[in-house]
Amino acid sequence: MMGRKDLPLVFYLLVATLICPAGRQALAQKVNAPTAALDPEVIDQAWREASSKYDAPRKEILEGVDRIGHAGPFRPDWQSLRGYKAPEWYRDAKFGIFIHWGMYSVPAFGNEWYPRNMYNQGTDEYKHHLATYGPPDKFGYKDFVSMFHAEHFDPAAWARLFKEAGAKYVVPVFEHHDGFAMYDSSLSDWTAAKMGPHRDLAGDLAKAVRAEGLHLGASSHRVEHNFFLGVGREISSDVNDPKFAALYGPAHVWLQAKNGTPVSNDFTYVSQEWADDWLARSADIVTKYKPEVVYFDWWIGQPSIRADLTRFAAFYYNASLQNGGSVGVINYKDYAMQEESGVLDIERGQLAAIRPLPWQTDTSVSNKSWGYIQNDTFKSPEFIVHQLIDVVSKNGNLLLNIGPRSDGTIPDEVQAILREVGAWLKLNGEAIYGTRPWIAYGEGPTQITAGSFHDTDTQPYTAEDFRFTSRGDVLYAIEMAWPAGRRALIHGLGTNGLAKSSRVQSVSLLGSDSKLSFEQRSDGLSIQLPEQAPGKFAYAFRITFDQPVK
Repeated sequence: MMGRKDLPLVFYLLVATLICPAGRQALAQKVNAPTAALDPEVIDQAWREASSKYDAPRKEILEGVDRIGHAGPFRPDWQSLRGYKAPEWYRDAKFGIFIHWGMYSVPAFGNEWYPRNMYNQGTDEYKHHLATYGPPDKFGYKDFVSMFHAEHFDPAAWARLFKEAGAKYVVPVFEHHDGFAMYDSSLSDWTAAKMGPHRDLAGDLAKAVRAEGLHLGASSHRVEHNFFLGVGREISSDVNDPKFAALYGPAHVWLQAKNGTPVSNDFTYVSQEWADDWLARSADIVTKYKPEVVYFDWWIGQPSIRADLTRFAAFYYNASLQNGGSVGVINYKDYAMQEESGVLDIERGQLAAIRPLPWQTDTSVSNKSWGYIQNDTFKSPEFIVHQLIDVVSKNGNLLLNIGPRSDGTIPDEVQAILREVGAWLKLNGEAIYGTRPWIAYGEGPTQITAGSFHDTDTQPYTAEDFRFTSRGDVLYAIEMAWPAGRRALIHGLGTNGLAKSSRVQSVSLLGSDSKLSFEQRSDGLSIQLPEQAPGKFAYAFRITFDQPVK
């Protein structure tokens, strides 16, 4: 038996620190000390060790990814993936609901980047956190887990609301940049199924969404977690403690691309182990929940990730076909994917013209955040309807985000907005669902500013603004406001306009039983409207011609 004199000195120092309050404090300060200066390989190794208990299942999942990725019409290379075609159900759907709900809904301050900004000195989030919860070496992001209960979450009620809103697909965020999974991950302990709510929140919602006949999507922002908490290494915080590396991730320094340049200009340290883990987690979601849409944020275009992105795409597309459904949809940002290999997504923005390939706008009902925050402001139902119409006229879909509270309730104001949008779609959905672009997207004085983060730059639409959609030989001309004189004039449909080789045969107004008088003149199609407007926000004319418009 070893005697006391044989024990190393470090043992006595450790015992002393554990027994003595001052010693415990000194030890805590040491493990929380800044680590930003460490070699990134050392930092990455700490995350790998913290995640090593899942090495075997991760390896098994990756083997399945490569097996399925070579067992179907798609292979993991861009040349093969160019053969992708978005499924008809997605092109017909036009409108979906996006959901940012996570642990960041507990502090409900700033926006969904609170987990990063609370460690970033000088930010409002850092100041708020200090005043409300204390310094981040005493109360870190992990400590919000015990405050996240989702006690009022009713997935069936959510799904009914989304259906009432007129949505055809629902895309909950399965994991955001913060690294806390809202689903029952096979590769993490830090999940809502194992901590906090102790419930597979995404899984329960998936069942409810499908029970309402809606399509399920899944959004993963996991890849950005590689750097997301990196600012926590620059100060004394719990991000530096290896004990929490499985949650906080490698937390590398973000060597980000300059504004306006593709993410391929990003030079952040990314290990192959991290890329493999991202791929395995993404595949785990596909295997367990079989989403028909997978939404990725911009960082999948990072150079160190792109090769694994092709592996995921081939796996996901082949797997979706093997499951007996149509091919899946991958939403990507900017230049992350070859444009024919997935569906482009424009964040908080639109396009100025018709895009031949299907695309999507994602925006939030909130003006300030994607996740729930207190004292938020929201877009009006009219704004959302107008944006939906413009996007659809240009061959796109609108994915509208909401942010529920941490207790699982959706704010009443948000519910009211969704129901107003749904009421408009119930009346005018014929001009939206299942339509395709016409030979022009529309006409009128109001122009949008194309590109991401410009959606609120658009000026209010007028009664002179029209957007066109079509189904077969039927044209829908949607007037964006009710004309003061109750007379609509569509210049492009005049005898010298876009349809000059065809003559207008009939005109009706969706939602109205009134018989409309009209005249096709050289300066446009003049339509006399009824005294009472059907509904509000925008008004859809159903127009047929004596022969197909060429």
